[in-house]
Amino acid sequence: MGDRKQARDAEFQSFFIGRWPRLLRTAFLLTGEQHAAEDLVQTTFEQVYVAWRRVASAEDPDTYVRRVMINAHARRHRRRLKELLAPRSDSPLVPELPDGGDRMAQADDRGTLLTALSHLPPRQREAVVLRYWEDLSEAQTAEAMGCSVGAVKSNAAKGIAKLRALPGLAETVTQGGRK
Repeated sequence: MGDRKQARDAEFQSFFIGRWPRLLRTAFLLTGEQHAAEDLVQTTFEQVYVAWRRVASAEDPDTYVRRVMINAHARRHRRRLKELLAPRSDSPLVPELPDGGDRMAQADDRGTLLTALSHLPPRQREAVVLRYWEDLSEAQTAEAMGCSVGAVKSNAAKGIAKLRALPGLAETVTQGGRK
């Protein structure tokens, strides 16, 4: 019995280590604060560990875990906790730096982009983050958000339209020679 538990724990640990960075980035985009993102990912992995047999045997464990994280974020937001996507200027925290493969690293002003995301309602933010930063298909995003593909399309389109309408974000993009 002890050997099976150790093997299961080792399998979970390997999964945890491999998924932590990407889930942390997604959680940061959803919550806007490093500590809140870490709490969200930790809460997600606590739930995943409890259901590890079911997760490990799932057809796509990453989809399962992403759904757990979106649900945990939605429950947190329903409690109306304030989310800030840009660290306060008086914060002693070092801002998150994008890794080389991060598409957000291409933005001229990451702070402007994060502030712009903070203006989106939670469901639009989730749709935009999952579709465009996580590069999920509409069906995968719908599954992660627990809604229809039509709702994903609607929320993503509304979110992108709101982002395009923000003058500070538009100026940042056009200054870099992009339109």
